[in-house]
Amino acid sequence: MTSNKQLRELLEQVARHEIDTASAHEVLAAALTAQPFENLGFARVDHHRGMRQGFPEVVLGLGKTPAQVGAISHEIVRRGSTLLVTRATPEAFEAVHALVPAAIYHADARIVACRQQDVTPGRGTIVVAAAGTADLPVAEEAALTAEIMGNDVVRLYDVGVAGLHRILDERVRLASAHAIIVVAGMEGALPSVIAGLVSVPVIAVPTSIGYGASFGGLAALLGMLNSCASGVSVVNIDNGFGAATIASLINHLA
Repeated sequence: MTSNKQLRELLEQVARHEIDTASAHEVLAAALTAQPFENLGFARVDHHRGMRQGFPEVVLGLGKTPAQVGAISHEIVRRGSTLLVTRATPEAFEAVHALVPAAIYHADARIVACRQQDVTPGRGTIVVAAAGTADLPVAEEAALTAEIMGNDVVRLYDVGVAGLHRILDERVRLASAHAIIVVAGMEGALPSVIAGLVSVPVIAVPTSIGYGASFGGLAALLGMLNSCASGVSVVNIDNGFGAATIASLINHLA
């Protein structure tokens, strides 16, 4: 047992008399006595992350060898948790797939995932809006992360401010969201526009897309941090995963 969803389902089974208290006690005792992390030598896999934060430990593929990513992934899945690896290379996926055959590689988002039954569904919809097609790798990282975390996601792509009518045409879907992730490079103006149209949190993601004076996304980052629209928060450059995590937490609130 590694998630709040699994614990809640066990208690509901007891309440419905589908499982007796002695059997439930055995399950809980096993979960409580199990080691909260597994020391692999090069990594200590946190098996209680899902209980504390609502989603299992996520693996950042950057800086790890394929063998390390594979071993960590296997340990996460072995304990019944959903697997999410970000910034994963094809070589890392091959190492994971050898140990976790059910794992899937999403090349556009550079994500490896293996879904299990431990994730609690979100309560509404998250919108992911991307200014341009060049922003889609970051937008897809955000969208897929949000989906794997149990949320319904609506994608609005290529709706940047160079053609403002494109985003204005989506006001109904924007207004229905519980949280909105806005991904943009260049001058980073789109989050301010969207935040001025809605009454829900907007999470802005600057991307490294742009010409020389964009300074690898710094111009978009500074523009978003200086937004005059209310309700805009900003994550790091190209951090679609971070934006999705915040949006998912919002969408899981009671």
